[in-house]
Amino acid sequence: MAMNDEETVALTAGGHTVGKAHGNGDPANLGPAPEAADLHEQGFGWMNHKTRGVGRDTVTSGIEGTWTTHATRWDNGYFELLLNYEWELKKSPAGANQWEPIGLKDEHKPRDPEDPRKTARIIMTDADMAMKMDPAYRKISEKFHADPEYFAQAFARAWFKLTHRDLGPKSRYFGPEVPKQDLIWQDPVPAGNTTYNVMAVKAKINATGLSVAELVATAWDSARTYRDSDKRGGANGARIRLAPQKNWVGNEPSRLSKVLSLYQKISSETGASVADLIVLGGNLGIEKAAQAAGVVVDVPFAPGRGDASDAQTDVESFEYFEPLHDGFRNWLKQEYAVKPEEMLLDKAQLLGLTAKEMTVLVGGMRVLGTNHGGTQHGVFTQKQGQLTNDFFVNLTDMAYRFELAESNLYHVIERKTGQKKWTATRVDLVFGSNSVLRAYSEVYAQNDAQQKFINDFIAAWVKVMNADRFDLKICRS
Repeated sequence: MAMNDEETVALTAGGHTVGKAHGNGDPANLGPAPEAADLHEQGFGWMNHKTRGVGRDTVTSGIEGTWTTHATRWDNGYFELLLNYEWELKKSPAGANQWEPIGLKDEHKPRDPEDPRKTARIIMTDADMAMKMDPAYRKISEKFHADPEYFAQAFARAWFKLTHRDLGPKSRYFGPEVPKQDLIWQDPVPAGNTTYNVMAVKAKINATGLSVAELVATAWDSARTYRDSDKRGGANGARIRLAPQKNWVGNEPSRLSKVLSLYQKISSETGASVADLIVLGGNLGIEKAAQAAGVVVDVPFAPGRGDASDAQTDVESFEYFEPLHDGFRNWLKQEYAVKPEEMLLDKAQLLGLTAKEMTVLVGGMRVLGTNHGGTQHGVFTQKQGQLTNDFFVNLTDMAYRFELAESNLYHVIERKTGQKKWTATRVDLVFGSNSVLRAYSEVYAQNDAQQKFINDFIAAWVKVMNADRFDLKICRS
């Protein structure tokens, strides 16, 4: 969630200022979880049909009690109790560990939710105790305790961040209550120029002499940070030219620096943003590769991306965007417990790609020569740099067999000669192994599929490049 210490304390304390935890009963009496329960439970799950399981006898987390004396009132009682009492570890009726105050005064005892003549428990969890025992959190807790109004404001800001974190930039908000203030966690991007001559700018990019691989890889690395889960990342803003992205191993800093220095010069000359130049350069690379394969195409491009500044970039939260793998560029930062092909699938779903789009993009990226570090794994072609369907043709060709050479490395062997033809990774071979992915691969491998392959590749490419262009589409999801 990328919350700082103050936001963490505010959310913990504010969330526990009201409400209670439920553990006044035997959890063994609870029925199956929602998906495992019988049809007549209608998806509610964990129903208690043995003893009373509502009101004061509800069991959910197993922790039992309220955090404050008045659990339905916004006040400063949380800090009053947390900081002024010593606490001891006890068991709830359900057997859960919880902290309870030593020598709780009568005036601080909460009322039973069903019978006001009875008292209930005051409790704290381990997370709550951290607000008291951790030095950094303690300092913030004492500040909130001394200034309830500041605490209320801090909670409101943190709550807004929490509940809007997955909406993406403010441009996706709508309605009369949209705040005017731009917040750094919304990843603000200034409006980009749309009036420059796109064809003239493309000509300048072409004149730089950058290779197809350099053009395409730079655009891909910029756009691949997009996460459809929270609508963050993407090519808009060109944050790939800022810390921390410009230093990521996965972005090949030396190659990236070379490309960006040329783009920055063109941006100064034309008024086009670097963000637009990055994408336009990738498009140009694809057009050149398609033309080299005998097909003239025009990759769709929409100008208007802006260039974010360092001041508009939450560097700390962007650290977690650093790629540890990229199956599209056949790269792993190191060996992981998770299989490379599984990590590819995760990246594809974060980008919002279908299985078909993932397949065509991998096949195209291989023949374009965009592998990280220039490795030749999965480059099943003699015409690298041309946008052909060779990856699929050779992957599905029965003239070859595959031998495991070492972890995540296979040799592609000619059956007739026994000679090694190419090398491959698990990500490459999964497109021949998995039945669904092989079906797509066989479609693209057909003799008459070259045009379809190029069309589908371009469509998937544009989808990734425009994934964060919320100004181009109405987003209400």
